Amino acid sequence: MPQDAAELSALASALTEVQRRVSALAERAAASRDEELATELFAIERALTGASRRLDRLTSTRRRG
Repeated sequence: MPQDAAELSALASALTEVQRRVSALAERAAASRDEELATELFAIERALTGASRRLDRLTSTRRRG
């Protein structure tokens, strides 16, 4: 369904933006030596990266299929 593809694309864009913002926060936390916060934020960033890759695979599969 074209509507589903558009929704998935919008979600992928939003997820990329959240990932970018979390990454920036993690970098700032690391620079200020807040190791606990940086560690948690980098873990969240990795989880978001994985989710983003899965969503990208899903959208590319839907486009081909």
